[in-house]
Amino acid sequence: MLILRVSSENPDMQAIKTAANAIRRGELVVFPTETVYGLAADALDECAVQKVFEAKGRDTKNPLPVQLPDVSELHRVASEIPDCALALAQTFWPGPLTLVLFKNENISNLVTAGKDKIGVRIPDHPVALALLRDLEGPIVATSANVSRKKPAVTAEQAVESLRHYVAVVLDAGMCQLGVPSTVLDITVKPPQILRLGAVSREAIEDVVGPCILSEQLGPC
Repeated sequence: MLILRVSSENPDMQAIKTAANAIRRGELVVFPTETVYGLAADALDECAVQKVFEAKGRDTKNPLPVQLPDVSELHRVASEIPDCALALAQTFWPGPLTLVLFKNENISNLVTAGKDKIGVRIPDHPVALALLRDLEGPIVATSANVSRKKPAVTAEQAVESLRHYVAVVLDAGMCQLGVPSTVLDITVKPPQILRLGAVSREAIEDVVGPCILSEQLGPC
C-alpha cells in the first residue's frame, strides 16, 4: 500500500496520476471528499467492484454509489436525466447530495445490486475532482470503512479499516464535513430521501418541493 500525502487545495498531479493508474489496473484507492474518505474503484470493471464489496464486508444486495467529474457525464451512468436532476445539480453539485436515477446499460448489475437505479454525485473536494478528471470515467465511491462501522474522516482511520485491500491512499488531512452525503431518490414522486446527511431536507425542498423520508434510512 502506497500512502501519498497531498494538499487539499492544490493536489500534486503526479500523486493523482499514481492513484488514477491504480484504479485503471483494477485496484482500490482511498481518497478524500468533503464528506468522508471514500473507497474508489473503476465502476465499469466488475472485478474491481467485487473487491470493494470484499474489502468492506458489504452485502452485494446493497448497491454502490458512483461519482463523476462533471454534470455533462451523467449520461454515462443514467438512462434518464429529468429537469429536477439538473436543477438539483445546479444547486448542490459539486457537493454532498447523491441523486438516485435510473441507470443505463453501461453500469453492471453488480454495482446496483440488480436494481435499475443508481446513486450519483459530484464531490466538492479538489483531490477527488482531480482524480475523477484524470480518470475521465465513473468510479464507485463508497465510504472507506468496514460496513456498519463509523465512516473515516481521516486517511489513518481508512487505512486502519482497509489496509489489506487498498493499493494507494491519497491523504489530504481531515475531511471538512465529517458526515456522509444526503441520498435523494428522484425516480419517484414525491422525491424520497433515503439517507439524511450533509444536505438538509429543507434545502432540497426549496428546489424540488415536498419530499418524503424513507421508512428505512440507511448507509450508502
